[in-house]
Amino acid sequence: MAATPVTGDTLGLLARNGLRYELASELEELGALAPLSRAQVAVVLGQWYHPLHYFPVFLSRLIAVTPRVEMQTHISRILWQELGAGDSKKAHEIIYVSTMADAGFSRDQVAEAAPFEDTERLTAGYEQASENYLTGLGFMYSTEVADLAMVSTIGKLVRRCAGSRDLPWVDIHIEQEPDHVESSRQALKPSFTAEEQRQIVESGEEMWGLWIDFFRGIKGAIS
Repeated sequence: MAATPVTGDTLGLLARNGLRYELASELEELGALAPLSRAQVAVVLGQWYHPLHYFPVFLSRLIAVTPRVEMQTHISRILWQELGAGDSKKAHEIIYVSTMADAGFSRDQVAEAAPFEDTERLTAGYEQASENYLTGLGFMYSTEVADLAMVSTIGKLVRRCAGSRDLPWVDIHIEQEPDHVESSRQALKPSFTAEEQRQIVESGEEMWGLWIDFFRGIKGAIS
């Protein structure tokens, strides 16, 4: 007998998840730290680069394993913007490195720092999740609904340390993140079986857990 699609709210289950709020709390704690030194902020920037660099690869892999054209369309919209919306100079990774260079951080500090163990687990989680479209959807949604808060927190640390007011990398997220969140939501609107819904929600929880460990690892390294 064919599995019966459920009408339960996958988005609602994720929105009410406690780990999402735990990640928000971690970000608040990081943002509330006493003004950090340039070396401490460089640690944050160097670790953030690794998931930033891998995220377009994750999206590409997710598109390749996703069976529904409608979902592929929503995912590809995010990927298109991540890679510069047709202009590679506007790719998020490129803007990130140039923004931090203008704030006084070298490329060695920003793009060539060795990853911490928690950072390696985070990027490995993205890689593993993109082997299955259900787990990949959970990872994508959980990333996008938290991304602007994460970016804003890092931007706050940079501004407080370097005095930089103009941060194009933060600005492009303010501009594009609503599109990313909406695309993630649209990809999760189709009906799923109970088992499919379970996989999506559990992968979303895993994603938030990995990000929580990522930021805790950073706080431990700079404290």
